[in-house]
Amino acid sequence: MSKGIIQIYYGEGHGKTTAAFGNAIRAASEGKSVIIIQFLKGKNENVLNFLGRLEPEIKVFRFEKSSERFEKLSENEKQEEIMNLRNGFHYGKKVVTTGACDMLILDEVLGIIDEKVISPAEMLELFAGRPEDMTVICTGRVLDEGIRKHADEIYNIAPEK
Repeated sequence: MSKGIIQIYYGEGHGKTTAAFGNAIRAASEGKSVIIIQFLKGKNENVLNFLGRLEPEIKVFRFEKSSERFEKLSENEKQEEIMNLRNGFHYGKKVVTTGACDMLILDEVLGIIDEKVISPAEMLELFAGRPEDMTVICTGRVLDEGIRKHADEIYNIAPEK
């Protein structure tokens, strides 16, 4: 049994999701199962259809209903979408507690912490329930200091030019 880790990609630069997906492809090529839950991305059907081709090794979920990115929604639309985002996070917790995969990627989960959809304490609960052999990868722009302490690997993705 291999030991899983908590890995974080954060920062203002582009490539956090790409790095996480690269890990997913590597894990799948090694025969491991991967679940990806995306937050704050909107519901772009073209992207979802393409990502669906990666199944059954890599399963991708989005719980948002809006086709717009979260930051572009009105306050009323944001309130509706917050319930969907929380449902996605709760699904992630269920994946962890049931050990449903070898690698769980929570893409832009740091963003829903920053938007106060979930608390840092809720994220730490998810980490605490992680099976020892499961890798959890989190992405987002802003990294809460309390979460930083619990990560095994942290990568700050920042543009230089």
